[in-house]
Amino acid sequence: MSDKVTILDVAKKSGFGVGTVSRVISGDKYVKESTRKTILKVIEELNFSPNVNGARLRKKHNKVIAILVPIINHPFFAEFVEHVNNIASTKGYSTLLVVSRMNVDKEKEILRKIRQKEVDGAIFVTHYEHEDEEIHGLPLVSVDRHLNHSVPYVSSDNYDASKKAVEYLVSTGAKKIGYIGTKPFVDSEVSFREKAYQDVVSGHHLKSYITNEVVEHGDEEKMVDKFLSSYPDLDAVFASGMTTAQIVYQKLKKKGIRFPEDVQLIGYDGEPKLWDDHEITISSIQQPIKEMAEGAFNLLIDVINGKETQIRNIYTSTFIKGNTTK
Repeated sequence: MSDKVTILDVAKKSGFGVGTVSRVISGDKYVKESTRKTILKVIEELNFSPNVNGARLRKKHNKVIAILVPIINHPFFAEFVEHVNNIASTKGYSTLLVVSRMNVDKEKEILRKIRQKEVDGAIFVTHYEHEDEEIHGLPLVSVDRHLNHSVPYVSSDNYDASKKAVEYLVSTGAKKIGYIGTKPFVDSEVSFREKAYQDVVSGHHLKSYITNEVVEHGDEEKMVDKFLSSYPDLDAVFASGMTTAQIVYQKLKKKGIRFPEDVQLIGYDGEPKLWDDHEITISSIQQPIKEMAEGAFNLLIDVINGKETQIRNIYTSTFIKGNTTK
């Protein structure tokens, strides 16, 4: 059917002129968004394959890349996006930020924008499995997640950094160390944080205390309540995310628990000072977010330009001792 469908058919069914349809196909950024969506929907319904060879010859790339993150009010994602924007700007690229809010349709929209040459490629932080045919041949770089065997990704040294953190707790005399984390929705390097914890506690013949669940960003509080009620007498906690670590700190502090005298706490993801207690800095594994952002950008440009890339790209984190460990 796609061989018989023409741009005239798309124009007729969508109710817009051929010129407007052509502008959408060529990636004109000044087309009204509602118009663009309507035309793209018709293109998909008719299985129309536009001839973009002419546009490619006139302009090889748009110099626009997309950055997709699940939420933006998260310390890691906010800083990561800022660094990507900065390096993109210095290299002459514009960025399109998409906050998916766990909506798979928004992720598919970015994939469609790449196919339609509206953006050159995307740095992708996904919580969904995408079929190989959905992403095959598209210029993508992932953060932490394993999309498939051909999409390169950047990540921190989740296993080694987590192992050092838990070993540190053991070295201070901690005997009842708990792990609280959020499981990624897809295969991810983040899973190595729990594995490192399990390896350390079993290696020291200690009991494991684990709560690790699939939780959307922003919904960690119920999981923390469950964790603290299940294991009320821990002397140390390793949290796989800084948001979770902050909630653990705040809830235990309200119960009169002292840090680090009664409980020690380490979080993975940063070095934040608590808004309600500026004297406290949670001990943490600090990911090299700037280096990861620059690495992701450079990888994506290489992919866009058809260069060979390394699939797994790992960056070394740093353990920052704050006020919540001995």
